[in-house]
Amino acid sequence: MTLLVTGGTGFVMSVVVRTWLDRNPAARAVILDRSGLDAMAERYFAPVRDRLSVITADICDPSQWSAALDAHDVSVIVHGATITPISRGSAAEAKRQPEAEAPAKIVDVNLMGTVHMLEWARIRPSVKRFIYVSSGSVYRHHGPDWAEPLPEDGYVAPLTLYGISKFASEMVVNRYADLFGMSALSVRLASVYGTMDRATESRNFRHVPNKVAHMALAGEVIRPNSLESVGDYVHSADVGNAVVALLTASRLRYRHYNIGSGRTSTTGDIVDWARERVPSLKVEVSPHETANVIQDSTLKDGMWGEYDLARIERDTDWRPRPAKEAFHDYMDWIVANEGVSGEMK
Repeated sequence: MTLLVTGGTGFVMSVVVRTWLDRNPAARAVILDRSGLDAMAERYFAPVRDRLSVITADICDPSQWSAALDAHDVSVIVHGATITPISRGSAAEAKRQPEAEAPAKIVDVNLMGTVHMLEWARIRPSVKRFIYVSSGSVYRHHGPDWAEPLPEDGYVAPLTLYGISKFASEMVVNRYADLFGMSALSVRLASVYGTMDRATESRNFRHVPNKVAHMALAGEVIRPNSLESVGDYVHSADVGNAVVALLTASRLRYRHYNIGSGRTSTTGDIVDWARERVPSLKVEVSPHETANVIQDSTLKDGMWGEYDLARIERDTDWRPRPAKEAFHDYMDWIVANEGVSGEMK
């Protein structure tokens, strides 16, 4: 079988590609991306490069890629090509509104890019399943008033162009599935960090686990504005396994699936996990103006809280790893793959 992944040279999608190829020595994959493989991606894909094809083209211009894709007998598709205009993490970054810099481009790539890929897929009989990669940004800032994880139904109220374009794409995917009998679904990702997490052309943002891991290994003082801020932080390797599980599931009962860690972790939790590996780690809770890790500690539910995983756990055998185990795995990966010489226990 051949998997097509759009946006596959970037962060999460590159892990999906590698997971697919690692699972089956006979499988092949095709990446369609505006960017080619950077140095890190070349190293990452080296063990499976003979089964991977890369088409460099603009998702919004099918004339650049449609004929090239026809040569690969694509069986399943993961559409992850997107622009992620998020700015958060330090006082200076928090003042920016990246969406204001190119709003039309965000909508064009995130929504019309999805339409173009659906148009290509719907007339290719070889395509058996289409997964659209959405985001927890489609949810509102507050979820259930009682203590339970955020479900897929309800609580959808995107506020940003990113979230709006993601939710609009989900609805388009649903309609194409109804009109053309496609097996199509959307996955809503919680806050992802981990393997291959780096700045790319379409995404330049680091979640708290990424920042804490790198600062700890570099011997920097971590200055969070609060240790009580929370997030559902999921490792990219767990996301890769979840997406592949959905691609290969014999039966899917839903159109939307959350993918998360199965819990919320505070900034303090993550700092404590980092200190287990780097005992000399220094942390100073600091005012917003001087903090180097900024999260709003009042945001604890809705898109910021724990995501309900009942659907994917019902339809597949996938389960996320324990949060601390996943974080320590990421620290190990940084040391092994990013040239960081941090001293760890």
